[in-house]
Amino acid sequence: MTSRILRPVLVTAAVLAAGLTAACGPSTQATGAAVPTPAGQPSQALPAGTESASAEASPSASATPPPSPTASASASARTPVGASPTPSRTQPAKPAPKPSRTSAAPAPAARIPGPGYDSSADARKLIDAALRTAKADGRMVLIDFGANWCGNCKAADKVFAQPQTASLLGASYHLVKVDIGGNSSANSALLRKYSPSGGTYKMPVLVVVSPSGTVRTDTHVTGNPALTSDGIGSFLRKWAS
Repeated sequence: MTSRILRPVLVTAAVLAAGLTAACGPSTQATGAAVPTPAGQPSQALPAGTESASAEASPSASATPPPSPTASASASARTPVGASPTPSRTQPAKPAPKPSRTSAAPAPAARIPGPGYDSSADARKLIDAALRTAKADGRMVLIDFGANWCGNCKAADKVFAQPQTASLLGASYHLVKVDIGGNSSANSALLRKYSPSGGTYKMPVLVVVSPSGTVRTDTHVTGNPALTSDGIGSFLRKWAS
């Protein structure tokens, strides 16, 4: 009686044990492999930790991260628009071009006083100013001692006013006219300073003085040139340097 009752129970237990073994036995499916899905049913999600093929092909997994906005702004600020990138190697500096040789611009022509002699002018100051300017530009100083009533002085003035003679004067001399036809003791003293030989003076007395104040020629001693364009022109060219 007891054996009859136990036999069905043992059979049932054996069947249950075999079912559990089949249900919990080692899996023959590879890790991460897709589980076949019957037709008409939605696909099952892959196990956790398994990467899909689409993730491996994703651009975000291998692409270089984009530069930060700050770095891009700094690079664009350093590189002018349209300029080529600076090469990594330092290029040797090119020598500066040699300046072309140009002749010095000529100094502007010196002012030439008009005809006649100003008896009220301070002749000493005029001569001193002319000598200071001569030291700066290298011109000579021509002192013309004469009088407004002197015929030869008037003839010389007409030649000085001619364009060719005026050009020579303006380029090479500072002309100072000193009146010795009046009673100015100061002007007479200047005449004796620059023409100290004395005696009777034949006007005009033309004295050429260097920028250093040295008398180069005195027509009271040498005699006046011809009071013509050629005569005075030759005189001026001779003592210009």
